[in-house]
Amino acid sequence: MFIWENKIPDYLIEKSNIVRLVFFTAAFALAFINIYAPFGVESWYDVSQLDLFFYSSLVILTGVLVVVISRILMYRYARKKPVNYIKYGIWVFAEIASMAVVYTVFDKFIIKDTRLITDIFKITIKNTTLVLLLPYILLWLYFSWKDKSRKLEELTQPDKPVDVTKKMISFYDEKGSLRFSILSENLLYLEASDNYVTLYYENKGGMSKFLIRNSIKNLEEYLKPYFIIRCHRSFMVNMDKVKVVRKEKDGLHLELDFSKPLDLPVSKTYVEKVIESFSNYP
Repeated sequence: MFIWENKIPDYLIEKSNIVRLVFFTAAFALAFINIYAPFGVESWYDVSQLDLFFYSSLVILTGVLVVVISRILMYRYARKKPVNYIKYGIWVFAEIASMAVVYTVFDKFIIKDTRLITDIFKITIKNTTLVLLLPYILLWLYFSWKDKSRKLEELTQPDKPVDVTKKMISFYDEKGSLRFSILSENLLYLEASDNYVTLYYENKGGMSKFLIRNSIKNLEEYLKPYFIIRCHRSFMVNMDKVKVVRKEKDGLHLELDFSKPLDLPVSKTYVEKVIESFSNYP
């Protein structure tokens, strides 16, 4: 598959990294507008340097609001559908264009710039590209380095045998409060719905469920040591309970070891991961 059609790394759409990107971009833009003085900023007001810094800060933060709204929408979109490099590139370009429009309107109608609005927009989009792309690239490199360092650390740590069937798993809500604990051998699967996750587990020969407020994305990394993996946008499955991987016309299905017929779908995004986990399951 062509690389641009591949899904972007998860670290680009992690909530904590999005927050870092917004704050770093705002700080960079503020320094950029006061040092480089684009958009004719030095002629906006006949005021002191300190006052100019205050006024320019308001303008920059108004523009950065575009990034805040954009990244909130991207985060919510990414929880429902995968974001590939093409979509991400289009999204970044839309951010640049939207912010450039904000600054063009400000320059033309607030500052009363006498130049043609098309000339203002050409200059503004060039400067806005620098304001956004420079901090974006720096943070992309930093996030990539952190992710590779984490993975390298995991690889270099000695493997420890884990009896997953005797492990007690504790589930916490999004605020970090303990809500539910269960033996790994009794957990069947998890189902996500918006900001909630339903836990399905064996109980007295039947199946029970428990609802917690959290995202399946937050639980994905946490549950990896227990061999509970993501098989679908909405599902995670306990690999200890998978007895058959079945291929149908509509795709892959997982049959669970349960008293009643129970299977889960596998979406195309997670097919390779599921097959690999099933083949290597201890």
